[in-house]
Amino acid sequence: MPSAAGRGQGPERDRRPDSGEQPAADDYAKERYGVSSMIQSQEKPDRVLIRIKDLTEEKADEVVWVRGRIHTSRAKGKQCFLVLRQQQFNIQALVAVGQHASKQMVKFAANINKESIVDVEGVVRKAHQKIGGCTQQDVELHVQRIYVISLAEPRLPLQLDDAVRPEVEGEEDGRATVNQDTRLDNRVIDLRTSTSQAVFCLQSGICQLFRETLIRKGFVEIQTPKIISAASEGGANVFTVSYFKSSAYLAQSPQLYKQMCICADFEKVFCVGPVFRAEDSNTHRHLTEFVGLDIEMAFNYHYHEVVDEIADTMVQIFKGLQERFQTEIQTVNKQFPCEPFKFLEPTLRLEYREGVAMLREAGVEMGDEDDLSTPNEKLLGRLVKEKKNSNSYDMFMRGEEILSGAQRIHDPQLLTERAQHHGIDLEKIKAYIDSFRFGAPPHAGGGIGLERVTMLYLGLHNVRQTSMFPRDPKRLTP
Repeated sequence: MPSAAGRGQGPERDRRPDSGEQPAADDYAKERYGVSSMIQSQEKPDRVLIRIKDLTEEKADEVVWVRGRIHTSRAKGKQCFLVLRQQQFNIQALVAVGQHASKQMVKFAANINKESIVDVEGVVRKAHQKIGGCTQQDVELHVQRIYVISLAEPRLPLQLDDAVRPEVEGEEDGRATVNQDTRLDNRVIDLRTSTSQAVFCLQSGICQLFRETLIRKGFVEIQTPKIISAASEGGANVFTVSYFKSSAYLAQSPQLYKQMCICADFEKVFCVGPVFRAEDSNTHRHLTEFVGLDIEMAFNYHYHEVVDEIADTMVQIFKGLQERFQTEIQTVNKQFPCEPFKFLEPTLRLEYREGVAMLREAGVEMGDEDDLSTPNEKLLGRLVKEKKNSNSYDMFMRGEEILSGAQRIHDPQLLTERAQHHGIDLEKIKAYIDSFRFGAPPHAGGGIGLERVTMLYLGLHNVRQTSMFPRDPKRLTP
């Protein structure tokens, strides 16, 4: 039988994960298991690895190779049940004493540390009854070979089963759950959970659908500087950085450069990139760095042309998520149950005065020009479900703001006056203002926070759940 070297992985280091006693001389399966030496790209084995999600009844009785993590293991007499996990998909695997597996091989499999990565050869068999707790419920894998590719340390900082347990279930049954700080301190492990995998697959889908929709509408994707000479939105909520012998700022928005591209006759532009806000806000929906989905567009006669395009873009994203990501939505919903996100096509539009009137009818005291507070945003969202007198607009999901936009000033004289009014150093934004001096079309735009959209679409309660490595006033690592 082939050795580990014959399998293209180099010589085998050891037979046992715990480096205990050597297998007995009569171990007829000794070449069928072990710990492989580190893969260093020296050889290319003639082996095709099948994705766990593709192991279905159609592959029954086929011999396949899979690579996955040891999610759980349970020894029982002369057999060992493993759950092999690959991203958000998993399958039950059985190692049983027989023609292909010795008792030493069964013991080896049972002693592999959780989260270790293994290559497994096995026969796909139809399950006699559905296998609860596994995504592949109709089949199981009968193991013929198992080799450890990367051995995890025996003690994990958190248990993945605890990390995916619904909080309500944990409270009722007295079983462990994992708090947010522990998750974020050990983010790489937390990101392996089926819920996290689903969240960020769906988030990737939002970016993809955003791009697809806007490119179909004739928009051009642009890349803008993130180190800039002046605060892009004014105010004190900006990070200052050392820039050789002077100072620079981290961009609060790509707005200035989006507008300059409109002046350069690109007409419709969008960008996806990091946005920085030096706001000391420790709320469920604020981050100091997030991913902005930004749009800017020239219009003919009314900024509502832009509002219509942005609103339709969001509708196309929501429709695409429903069509392409039902598995991910259901996975997240198992841990964080919530009402499915509902939207209208076309999007419901309220004038600001209409929203104020609805809130007043509900007993809220507010003036005609008052900003909407977060509680009032949510209340208005609930009232809408069963803007001010300016050329601006906001968009909401589940009663929370996801976009704030406006018609831009495209007259250089008025732009200069407004910059002076806000105390902005004109010399630092000279190139920006000059871009309007040679003819600038009327235009408008807005920015959307990717993490906030993901959070609200899935009905999650904290934006840190939808930021892969979140940054807030109290967290700079990992």
